[in-house]
Amino acid sequence: MTKKYDGRNLRLGRVLARNPAYTRYHVTYASGSLTISGILNVPTTPGPHPALVLNHGYIDPAVYTNGRGLAREQDYLARRGYVVLHTDYRNHAQSSKDPRSELNLRLGYTEDAINAVLALRTSQYVDPDRIGMLGRSMGGGVTYNVLVTQPGLVKAGIVFASVSTDTVDNFNRWNRPNATAAAPILRAYGEPARNPEFWRNVSPVTFFDRITEPVLIHHGESDSTCPIIWSRRALSALTAAGKKATLYTYPGEEHAFSAAWPTSMSRTVAFLKQQGL
Repeated sequence: MTKKYDGRNLRLGRVLARNPAYTRYHVTYASGSLTISGILNVPTTPGPHPALVLNHGYIDPAVYTNGRGLAREQDYLARRGYVVLHTDYRNHAQSSKDPRSELNLRLGYTEDAINAVLALRTSQYVDPDRIGMLGRSMGGGVTYNVLVTQPGLVKAGIVFASVSTDTVDNFNRWNRPNATAAAPILRAYGEPARNPEFWRNVSPVTFFDRITEPVLIHHGESDSTCPIIWSRRALSALTAAGKKATLYTYPGEEHAFSAAWPTSMSRTVAFLKQQGL
């Protein structure tokens, strides 16, 4: 929250694909001292366009490739007139390395998403006053982090099948079972029960009162990766804080949406239009 951000230097590289609806570029931009890679889909219709920064879920950086993740969303949104910047995050694809990323609980990904918005504002293709953010799974957590740390940065937030907004839940589910991953984190910050202030302060739910944007949440009722209770709790906390939030649940849908995905995306675009995006 106290950091200064100066996302800049959005550079369009080679054309990765071209179709009648949009052109897909390899891009890089600056995030602090790091360079972050990603992809940019630019509609062929006249601009400037509304835009979305997309935050992907967890994919092992060792196998991750440029623009991987949220492939359906990248295409769908570009075909409906949105410039789409899908960030690779630090340590992914052609992005700079950050050896402290895991110890820092991947909060660097949040920095990269904030700087993606700032870099995108400088694009000739984008209306700088009409930028939203969408994230799924881990990227949903990144999106919540952005909303609480930089209120007013974007006009709306959309999360799909998000991780918990309480970082302790995420640590217990994914880090704690892996002693090699958990040990340095616990040495640095202590057990949640022994250092609750730290763990509260790295949990976005603690700061939901800061959010100024409407939030749309999608979650499958059969999600075995990120339990739907996490989104229900997020909705309750947002509502209790007096924020505008909507949760759509999808019976039978797992973590990666299938049959209900088109419905979730039509609802997403309708929501964006309501916010002037």
